[in-house]
Parts: sequence; C-alpha cells; structure tokens
Amino acid sequence: MSEKPLRIAVILGSDREGRFGPVVARWFTERVREHTGGEPDLIDLKEAGLPTSLPAYGTRPQGEVAAAVAAVRERLRAADAFVVVTPEYNHSYPASVKNVIDWYNAEWHAKPVAFVSYGGLSGGLRAVEHLRPVFSEVHATTVRDTVSFHNAWGAFDGDGQPLDPEGPRLAAKLMIDRLLWWGHALQEARAKAPYAA
Repeated sequence: MSEKPLRIAVILGSDREGRFGPVVARWFTERVREHTGGEPDLIDLKEAGLPTSLPAYGTRPQGEVAAAVAAVRERLRAADAFVVVTPEYNHSYPASVKNVIDWYNAEWHAKPVAFVSYGGLSGGLRAVEHLRPVFSEVHATTVRDTVSFHNAWGAFDGDGQPLDPEGPRLAAKLMIDRLLWWGHALQEARAKAPYAA
C-alpha cells in the first residue's frame, strides 16, 4: 500500500442561512488533522460560487461562473478522498450537494467518499442513503461507516464540541481509517492504470 499521504477534501454541503453545518465540519476537520496529521481541504459550497444549474449541453460556463467551476474542479481533482458533511432536508440531501456532484464527473472517479451527517431524529442518515447511488453513478466508492449526529443542534456545546464526545470521536476514527484504506488502495490502483469510466 502506498505511503504517499492522502489529500482529503471535506465538502460542507449546506448553503442555507443560519446553517449548523460549519459547527459539524469544523469538528470533523479537526478529527482528520488529529488522526492523520494532514490538513484537509474544506470546500464550503456556500462560499464556492458554483451556479445552481448546469449550462445547456455542449456549452461552457463563462466569466466568474467559469472561474468558480474551475477553482472547485482543481480542488476536487487534487483530492484522493472525500468526506461530505450533509444535513437532511425533507428526507434527503441538499440541492447544493447534488449540484457539486453534477458539475463534475472525472474528478470523482475511482475515489472513496465518506459521510458525516446531521439532522433531527434520523441524524441525516436518509440523506446519506440517497447519496450512495448518486456517487456510484460518477464511479466513486462510498465508505460504509459514517458519523451521524441526531438532534444535532442540542448535541454540541457553545464551543462547537459534542456534549458526549467519546461516541462521535470513535465513529470518526473508524470512518477515517476506512477512508484511508480505500483512499490508499484506489490511489495505488490509479497509479498503476488510469481509471476509464
């Protein structure tokens, strides 16, 4: 297995006003730093500037839109593995997450995707289950283990730390371990033979 460090991109999926996602994403990126010693690339979809719809088939985005699309493309291309931090909206994931998947294709190929979800009673797990077949369609491999926060707004203190830290920390460690395994295996496979979708 390759010893080359993995580049992990953490995608913050919520773009709503008053969102809770940054609290969860900050907590998780700290777990990645703690567990891997690396610096994840946090891609905040609210700040990314991606347009909300794809251009007509065969046309290309222009101007600021093109620059935003290209900037995110380079960050996704550079990543060896992804973690999507997603809320659950109406039993599924937010449009901003579908948008970032649809704008790109080859950037996801033969790379692992893991999930950190949050929400009410379900903890965002229905959003995760809806995302798995979508990522499969862009030739990504999803990691089985997840981190989820049920009734998330009451699960963190004022400093952005879980009130019951041990369970989430263990879940994050296991999920990161699985992501690293898949990330290294697929990194090595891509180095041996380019992936053809």
